[in-house]
Amino acid sequence: MWRRTYLLLLLVRIYFALSPSYVHPDEHFQSLEVFAGRIYSYPSQLTWEFTSDNPIRSVFPLWPVYGLPMNLVKWFYNETGLGNSPPPELIYYILRGGMFVLSFVLEDWAVYELVPTPRYRVPTVVLVASSYVTWTYQTHTFSNSLETLLVTWGLVLIQRIVENRKRSAFFSPAVLSLVVVLVPHFIQKPFSFAVLVGCGSFFAAIAILTDTIFYRSSSLIESIRHPVITPLNNLIYNSNSLNLAEHGLHPFYHHFLVNLPQLLGPALVVLVVSLYMKPTIRAATFYNRRAISAISGTMILSAIPHQEPRFLLPCVPLLLTCIRPLKTRPFLVSWIAFNAILGFLMGVYHQGGVVPTQLAMPSIISSTMAGQTQAENMNVTVFWWKTYSPPLWLLGDTSELQADIQTHNLMGMRGTDMIKQLDSLVPSCPSLLSSSKNNNNLIFLVAPRSATFLDTYTTPSASADAAQLHLTEQWTYTNHLNLDDMDFGDDGFLSTITRVIGRRGLTVWSVERVGCV
Repeated sequence: MWRRTYLLLLLVRIYFALSPSYVHPDEHFQSLEVFAGRIYSYPSQLTWEFTSDNPIRSVFPLWPVYGLPMNLVKWFYNETGLGNSPPPELIYYILRGGMFVLSFVLEDWAVYELVPTPRYRVPTVVLVASSYVTWTYQTHTFSNSLETLLVTWGLVLIQRIVENRKRSAFFSPAVLSLVVVLVPHFIQKPFSFAVLVGCGSFFAAIAILTDTIFYRSSSLIESIRHPVITPLNNLIYNSNSLNLAEHGLHPFYHHFLVNLPQLLGPALVVLVVSLYMKPTIRAATFYNRRAISAISGTMILSAIPHQEPRFLLPCVPLLLTCIRPLKTRPFLVSWIAFNAILGFLMGVYHQGGVVPTQLAMPSIISSTMAGQTQAENMNVTVFWWKTYSPPLWLLGDTSELQADIQTHNLMGMRGTDMIKQLDSLVPSCPSLLSSSKNNNNLIFLVAPRSATFLDTYTTPSASADAAQLHLTEQWTYTNHLNLDDMDFGDDGFLSTITRVIGRRGLTVWSVERVGCV
């Protein structure tokens, strides 16, 4: 039964891995956007973490997972004569497939080894495989997803060292960080500690050199003289509370009372209940390296005022391995319902239209240009409203469009201010112009269908004057929910839920004036 269940969950994980949901902007702007612009010369927009004088993001752990596959695909296209730039959707799904493979092979393998009792190993792997965190977060291109693999395998290697010191004395410490549990081992075998320090220093030097060359494109000598140490820059930046305030501050208990329940659901209830059970069960649940690592890690992260659920991704499989698999009906029903709801919400619908829409934008622009009298050297401006930032690299190679595409993210701007932005760029009607110099401008608006503010502009009245803007629907992707557009205070709970779910979807509108339609 366990094997059939695991195979079914494997298919579920593949489905969510290939579903184009958009959990958080960092899954693009902290990874794919960084390399796509350099490797393929796709349009890209680097965030301040990569463009400041003291960059705080290291590319050293990202390049093997994202940069290397991109280079291999580019090499394949060049060698086979298919062209220099593969379509961005191919790159997107290759990398998402790669994250699925890493999760399926490395995470499940590590979980299997971390469970000490053989008869509980397979059920625990199934428990982790049935978590929506495994389906969604772990198959997306987050650096936190890679951290999960590093943490779990770090604990696996520690476990191997402790259980089999002789065979692990030389190699395993080379890839481990400083951990208290290894102190007795290092006292008995000081050479292992020397190997740890030496290998740690070597990889740290490689990481610093990689980051320095990436950010400054300097020579080897110059890199040694003026290195870019991103972890140090990160520490300095995050030590300033004013910097963290720009990203949002949370109380110290936010991870424990908000983020962990959001990630674990009923499993967290089981863990809390275990605290009040007999000592043997309590000891088996919490007195182990997995639980201690997860809880202490959460406590350390709680000292940082900015707290997001994805920061706790490495803790999820560790805490799930501490739960003795339950077959009680209440737990199974609640666990299945919790993960099914959150899985489809975060894995399919959450900002699910951003990636497909951005991939479709070149085709939408091309078809619109085909109906223009002047279809060359067009100035195309695309406004995104009430969505996550659209990854520019998904536009791909737009050189054949003969158009200059400018993308503007208006985020959650007030509707009236957004209309002013559009009105300032939309050309006046040709009949009112003395020249047609603005006729080569195309304006598009990408926004959720749940934004009722736009209804006035999609169905203008017959008496509207020439200053009135009109939105013409060009394209819609239905599997999109905008959870940032919930105004319970003004609309009420039921009306808001009905609007957001009933009018789900992300739509591309061309923006014109009423007199020009």
